[in-house]
Amino acid sequence: MTVDAELPAGVPGIDVPRLADWLAHALPGSGRITAIDLIAGGRSNLTYGITLSGGRRIVLRRPPLGHVLPTAHDMSREYKVLSALGAGSTVPVPTTLAFCEDEDVIGARFYLMDYVEGRVLRTREDADDITPEQAGQLSERLAEALAAIHLVDVEAVGLGDFGRPSGYMARQLKRWGKQWDSSQEAIRAGGATHEVPEYDRLAARLAERLPADGLARLVHGDFRLDNALARLEPRPEIAAVVDWEMSTLGDPLSDLGLTLVYWAEAGDPEALPVGATITSAPGFHTRREFAERYAALTGFDLGALDFYVAFACFKLAVILEGIHARFLQNATVGEGFDTIGDAVPVLVNRAHQILDTGSAW
Repeated sequence: MTVDAELPAGVPGIDVPRLADWLAHALPGSGRITAIDLIAGGRSNLTYGITLSGGRRIVLRRPPLGHVLPTAHDMSREYKVLSALGAGSTVPVPTTLAFCEDEDVIGARFYLMDYVEGRVLRTREDADDITPEQAGQLSERLAEALAAIHLVDVEAVGLGDFGRPSGYMARQLKRWGKQWDSSQEAIRAGGATHEVPEYDRLAARLAERLPADGLARLVHGDFRLDNALARLEPRPEIAAVVDWEMSTLGDPLSDLGLTLVYWAEAGDPEALPVGATITSAPGFHTRREFAERYAALTGFDLGALDFYVAFACFKLAVILEGIHARFLQNATVGEGFDTIGDAVPVLVNRAHQILDTGSAW
C-alpha cells in the first residue's frame, strides 16, 4: 500500500509509512492512504479516521501516549468484545476489520474497524438542532443500549471467559486504588504534587459498603452518551456504542452508576470536564428517569444504587488523575486537558455527599 505524497508522515501516535505497509497485507486491495485525522485523543485510547483511495473510511484505535495506567488500554480485549457483539448480539457496535499485535508498526498494538456515520453529542451547543421530543427519544435509546449490553448471553456470543465476575467490586476497588497510586508516583516523578485529602477516607468508606456478589453480566466500563454515535434521522437512534477498553464481566450496576455520574442536569452545581453536558438540555431524561427506564428494561433491583454512584465518582476521579498525570508529562494529544485535575477533588467530595445522604440523585 502507498501513501499520498502530500500526507504528512509525522501524525502523532502513527508511523504512517509503516502503517501503509501493514495495511497492504491486512486489508489487501483496499488502496492507498489518502488522509489520516485524529477523531479523539488523549483522555481514552486514541482514535484516528483513515481515508483510503476510493473514499472508504476506516478507524484505527491505539493506546494513548505517555503514562498509561497498568492493565488499562488493552487493545486485544476491546477488539474481542466488539467482534463478539457484532457477530452475535443486538448491541450496536462498529464492525471490526483487523488486529495488529506487532508494536513495531506504529509503536503500540492497535486494531481497525469500519467507520460508522453518526454524531458525538456532548455539549449544550450540540443540542441546538435537537427538539425536546428527539432528546427524550435519545434518552430512551441510550437506556435500551445499556440494557442490551447487560442482557447479552455472554456464553452464546463467546465471551464467557471475558472476565472473573466473582468478587468483581472488591477487585475494582483494589485495582483503581493501585491506579491512583501509580498516577501519584508519576506526578511526583515529574516534580509536581496533587493533594486530594479526602481520597483515602473515601476508599475506606467504599470498602465498608462493598456489596456481595450478585449479577454477573457484560459491562462496558465507561458507558455514556458521548461514548456512542447517535443519529437523529429518520428517527433518533444509537448507531454504535464505542470505547470498550474497560469492558469485562462484572456487576452491571457499576455501569449504570457511572452513566449517572456523567449525566448532567440543569441546575447541577458544578460541571465535569467529561461526560455529556447536552443532557441538561430540554427533553432529555433526568438521572432518575433514566435509571427508572433502565430498571424497567432489565428488571434489576436498584436499591443500593447510591453505593454504585459513589463508587463511580471514585473510579472517575482515579481515571482523571491518570489523565492529569499524562498532561503534566506533556503526553496528551488534543485540547481540554488543563482543567482535568480540578475535577478530581470535586468527584471525591461528591461521592462522600452521596454516601452521607443515601441519595443517588
